[in-house]
Formats: sequence, C-alpha cells, structure tokens
Amino acid sequence: MIFTDFVFYALATILLLAGLRVITTRNPVHAALFLVLAFFTAAGIWLLLEAEFLAITLVLVYVGAVMVLFLFVVMMLDINIDKLREGFWDYLPMAGTIGLLMAVEMVMVLGGKYFGTASVASHPADYSNTTELGRVLYTDYLLPFELASVVLLVAIVAAIVLTLRDRKDSKSMNVADQVKVRRQDRIRIVRMPAVVETPPVTEESKQP
Repeated sequence: MIFTDFVFYALATILLLAGLRVITTRNPVHAALFLVLAFFTAAGIWLLLEAEFLAITLVLVYVGAVMVLFLFVVMMLDINIDKLREGFWDYLPMAGTIGLLMAVEMVMVLGGKYFGTASVASHPADYSNTTELGRVLYTDYLLPFELASVVLLVAIVAAIVLTLRDRKDSKSMNVADQVKVRRQDRIRIVRMPAVVETPPVTEESKQP
C-alpha cells in the first residue's frame, strides 16, 4: 500500500465517522461542527484526486458560508431538544428501512464498476481541471446543469412563498390578477389645457 492509499482510507474513515456523528449527536451545534469536519475531509479526498477546484469550492462555499450560516442560526434559535426527541423511536423502523433501501440502491448502481482502488491519471504540467470541468459541464452536461438551476430557482421561490404566506403584514400579490390586468386598469389619460407662463415684468426688461 502506497502513501496516497493510506491517506485516502484514513480520510474516508474520518468522513464516514463524521457523517455518522452528524445524524447521531444530540447537540445541534455539535452536529454542525461534525458536518464541517466532513466537508473538510471530502475536500481532502478531492485533492487526492487532483480536483483542486472542487476542493477549494467545497471549503469556501459550504464551510466558509453555508455552514457558518447554519451554525449561527442553530445557536440563535431557542431549540427545545427534548421536544424534538419525542417520538424519535416511533419513526426509527421506517427510517431504518428507507435508509437500508437507499444503501442497497447505491450498491446496485455503483457496485462492480466503481468499487475498487482509485487510480488517478497523470496530466501534463499545464493541465487545468477548472477548464476541463467547465468544458464538460457546458457541453456534455449542459441540459442537466440548466435543469438543476431551474429546480433551485423554484426552490427559492417556494421558500419565500412558504415563509410569507402566513404573515399578516406581508405584501403578497396574486399572479393571476397581474396577468389579467388591462391597460385601462392601470393608465388613465387626462387632457389638460396648455398653460404658457409669461415672465414677470421688471425694470430691466422695460429698458430698451
């Protein structure tokens, strides 16, 4: 076993343990911190695969922005942990069954083809994985990329609508009424006589 294989298995073990602690720890702040550790470890694995752009994006976007926001929200909210734990064991059989089915599906999809020792192809010195990622993303996967952007846009609009629909002071608008609006309902043309203002007469204007 070479050194890179040892580093990969070590990072993979830490990633699995951190992901497990995210869903098993009782303190939400600790869960957020374990998720940060999982993101850092995944970034390290991507560095081993020579995907530097994905690794730095994961650290900057998720750890530097999203997870900090999650952590602040969790610490500012007055979360009643005991109330959240009520009925946890009642849902455990169904949750365990769904998780087992998801694991079986992943094994059926990925098994035999992707399981094994990861090998990284050697690239020349001027190789840029950012350029290669952009080329593949906007050529081979252009349609899935656009569909993902539409799904995210719909999710953003849905989150805003769900947040504002129960507030009394929210200024919500009916889209159907906006579509059916006519020009006569919004614009009124008023005819007004023209008024010509004459300059005031002063002593200077009287002089020739």
